[in-house]
Amino acid sequence: MISALRIRPSSVVLTAAVLLSALGCKPSGGPSGAGKPASMAFQVVAVEVRRQPVVESVPLVGTLAPNESIEVKSEAEGVVTRIAFDEGSRVAAGALLVALDQSKFAATLQESEAALELSRANLERAKQLLRDKLIPQQDFDQASATFNVNRSAVELRRRLLKDAEIFAPFAGTVGARQVSPGQVISKASILTTLVDLATMKAELSIPERFLGQLRVGQKIEFRVDAYPADKFTGEVYFISPQLESSTRTALVKARVDNADGRLKAGMFAKLDLQLRLRDAAIVIPEPAILNSGDTNLVFVVGPQTNALLRPVKLGLRLAGAAEVLSGLEPGDRVVVEGVKKIFNGAPLVLATGPSADAYAK
Repeated sequence: MISALRIRPSSVVLTAAVLLSALGCKPSGGPSGAGKPASMAFQVVAVEVRRQPVVESVPLVGTLAPNESIEVKSEAEGVVTRIAFDEGSRVAAGALLVALDQSKFAATLQESEAALELSRANLERAKQLLRDKLIPQQDFDQASATFNVNRSAVELRRRLLKDAEIFAPFAGTVGARQVSPGQVISKASILTTLVDLATMKAELSIPERFLGQLRVGQKIEFRVDAYPADKFTGEVYFISPQLESSTRTALVKARVDNADGRLKAGMFAKLDLQLRLRDAAIVIPEPAILNSGDTNLVFVVGPQTNALLRPVKLGLRLAGAAEVLSGLEPGDRVVVEGVKKIFNGAPLVLATGPSADAYAK
């Protein structure tokens, strides 16, 4: 009778372990990437940590306004005889814009000047007669008052004659003309507009929480839809001393050079207001960061060219990158490609070439 051969399970396990040891393999381990041969290295891309300037900014939308802007009107009523500007042209300060018919103003001025000369002569005679005591003081006072009234009338008529010509109060660009030669205008008539576009104002409303980080002299950069590829720079010169009660925002104005005249009044300015500048911040590429709940981690290349998992504290988030407040020092190398296939302590092979160079720029 042949008896059955019984093999204990414990003998099988022991035998398998001996075989694996003889073959130079390690048994599978825990979640830290075990199960891979110790001699197997992972090719990754790593970049050296450096310090660089970081600017914190807030995106806002403002409106562009001219440095100066007026509606040109006349202080006198009359008939337009000449329009001395071309629509849309640039004029110098003091340039003639519109001339009115001066004949009535000139005639009244001549009348007043004649009355002034007569009253001056009467005053001189009255002085002589008063010295000779041939007239009472009252007659002299009357002659003196008449002279002063006529002198004031002449000054008024000269001003009215001058008002028959309308001049540009500042250098700028004139708009469309609203009158034609021969037209009778009143003091309320708008003749044209005049704007100074050499310097523009970017006007925007800043939320209350950012006011503590804003100062006069601060630079801003913005774009406009008309020139999407170009950036324009301005400088803050005014911060409102009070907030708008309904929006809890403060009006802020910045001067923008517009010598080339490309910016127009009323354009929307899409700007990034720089609130804080750190000259030497540590910034790493976004792909290097691993998230584990509320903790941010990165793999650092260790002295044995192995992966070392390290927690970091992040600051400002940038486009494709992030500022590191603590956890890294200049000279450290962080893994930016291959982070998901490695584990703490994993041996690494650092890749070179275009892929690595792209992150190093």
